Amino acid sequence: MDATAGREALERLGVLVGEWVVEAEFPGQDVMAGRSVFEWTLDGRFLVQRTQAPDPAPESMAIVSVEPGTGAYTQHYFDSRGVVRVYTMTFDGEVWQLLREKEDFSPLSFRQRFTGRLSADGDSVHGVWERSQDGAAEWETDFGLTYRRRS
Repeated sequence: MDATAGREALERLGVLVGEWVVEAEFPGQDVMAGRSVFEWTLDGRFLVQRTQAPDPAPESMAIVSVEPGTGAYTQHYFDSRGVVRVYTMTFDGEVWQLLREKEDFSPLSFRQRFTGRLSADGDSVHGVWERSQDGAAEWETDFGLTYRRRS
């Protein structure tokens, strides 16, 4: 592939740009609402996501990069607990997936993945975070996560 793949991958992310209300649904708890803003930085080469969340959820920042030659995404995640993680990311304009299966800046005590689906009108993403312990093949739901566009 060439630089075209990188440009197309960046263009697909444009649908996420803006301000979103984020609702986290933890089993057995009330829905927690926060705020997430996606914006371009460094001449549109990176997408930054900043999330404010109520306690006990951490505030976070993520930076999405695109490999120019392949269009592959990587999400670099940082939060107020001092956690730093790297996720392999895919986004085809409809399904958004984050996957962490190997140790990076933080130990890997469990595998993680997020799968979200963008609504047809582009104004919401309904998804779920899952985890897998000890390399087990089965994934279990950690919590649901819904983004609703504010602007």
